Formats: sequence, structure tokens, C-alpha cells
Amino acid sequence: MTARKIIIDTDPGQDDAVAILLALASPDEIEVLGITAVAGNVPLELTAKNARIVCELAGRTDIPVHAGCDRPLKRPLITAEHVHGKTGLDGPVLPDPQMPLAEGHGVDFIIDTLRAQDPGTVTLCPLGPLTNIATAFQKAPDIVERIQEIVLMGGAYFEVGNITPTAEFNIHVDPEAADIVFKSGVPIVVMPLDVTHKALVTKPRNDAFRALGTKVGIAVAEMTDFFERFDKEKYGSEGAPLHDPCVTAYLIRPELFSGRHVNVEIETQSDLTLGMTVADWWGVTDRTPNALFIGDVDADGFFALLTERLARL
Repeated sequence: MTARKIIIDTDPGQDDAVAILLALASPDEIEVLGITAVAGNVPLELTAKNARIVCELAGRTDIPVHAGCDRPLKRPLITAEHVHGKTGLDGPVLPDPQMPLAEGHGVDFIIDTLRAQDPGTVTLCPLGPLTNIATAFQKAPDIVERIQEIVLMGGAYFEVGNITPTAEFNIHVDPEAADIVFKSGVPIVVMPLDVTHKALVTKPRNDAFRALGTKVGIAVAEMTDFFERFDKEKYGSEGAPLHDPCVTAYLIRPELFSGRHVNVEIETQSDLTLGMTVADWWGVTDRTPNALFIGDVDADGFFALLTERLARL
């Protein structure tokens, strides 16, 4: 099997970090062409730093990390230090990165890479706000038809919001960017809160990470130790949902997931429901389906895969 070529667009974030680690631990299935950082969970300076910290943790200093957009297309930046801590990677004590940022803007890296690779061979994996992706589409419309697929974490339908009553954080931060991406015509797979909240790091699952006894295993356990306090308090859940690793796991084992191909529209006008992913789950409109919205995951299979792959790093 040929490894699937991907660009990870990210705003690390503990769960982003685990998603990156899973990708870097799976070279038979995934070839990471590069990582682009975007402002989201924390400001761009920190997300670009955190992405390099994670690459160094995995021993993959060969992966280019580019800084992208530092603010949404039309709105002030909203961040989530209340969830991820002041660094975005609170929990483990990890050294500052030695590897430099790659030269060039993240948006230009996306454009240049899609133009350089054969059409239909590169998948974009956004784990944060969609600012970099939308900006690339606006700057270089010719790249849109060259994308194999977009597999992203964002949105919700039954669970609805985690940053407002109706909106998931990634989409809410830059709804205009999300609107551009969902209207682009690119095949899209969406990992919404409805599925990520079924991928909970319970104590036994976190103990399994720690029991690996490696720098990576212990760091991941310490990340989720920190991360889970917010979700346990907010949702009364037994652990933290690992949102972003669902994207990477889908690329490796799509059979772990199931969903529906539906129409998804992004609310960009309403103060009340700004950033809502309006998913026509029941097919009550005549709008054309534009996204595979995932609804369920084999959580035991997901964590077995994650633990097995982290053990490789």
C-alpha cells in the first residue's frame, strides 16, 4: 500500500499533538509532507512552536513546519487557554524546540505543495480553524481541484457547541473560512464533537500510554492528565475526548468510523448561532451533500491503534 500524502494544518493543543504523533508513527500509511501552523487554541507564535516541539518529541526534525495565518479572515482571534493552558501544551515539561521554522508562509507551502504533487494525491488534514486552507483557496483557486480529500476536525450536529451553545471551537473561530472550505467542492470528511466525545481517555487508556515507559508515552499521558480536567468538570465525562487524533486514525483505519454523506452549511451571519455547522442529517432539504459527517467510532479499536503506534516512537 502506498502511504497517503498529507499536510497537517494545526493549532497545537494537546489533542493536536497526539494527532501529529499518530501520523508520524504511521509511515506505512501516512507520509507527512509538512505541517502548517495556524492561530487557534493559542496564538500563532505558540502553535508554530508547539508543532516543532511535537516533531522533536517524535524524533522527526525532518518535517518542515511553516507558520501560517495569525488571525481569522474577518474577525478577532478567539483562543482557548482555558482548556489547553497558557502554552497550549500544558501538562508535560518539554524543551523548547531546536529545529527552526521552515522558510515561507504556511499558505504558500500548501499552494506550492499541491501544485508540485500529482493531482489528487494530497490530503489536507486541518485540526484547527480553517484560516490557512481558505486563504490558500482564495489566493490560488487552481489548487482546489488538485486536492484528494480534506479530513478535518470540527463542528457538531446533535452535540452542538463547546465554545458557544451552538458552535464548535474550530469552526466558530473562523466561520468565514469554514464557509469557503465547505463550499469548495473538495471531498470532505468531518470529525465532529459527536464522534470525538466517544473517544474518551479513561484512566485505563491513559495508564496504557504511561505504561509504554517512553518519552512519547509519558508525555501523552501527562498531556491528557492536564487536558481532561476541563472536560470532566464541564461534561461530567470519565475522561478527555481526543478530538484531533480521530482525523489521523481515520486515514489509517477508516473502518473504525461510520457516518453519513450530508449537506453541511456554515452559519456566518447570526450572533446567536455564529459558526454553527448546520448538518442536514435527516435529509430534510434538497441541498446537495458535500461532506461525510462521522457519527460513530469503535473507541476500543481507536485506542488500541493509538497505543500501538505511540509505542513505535
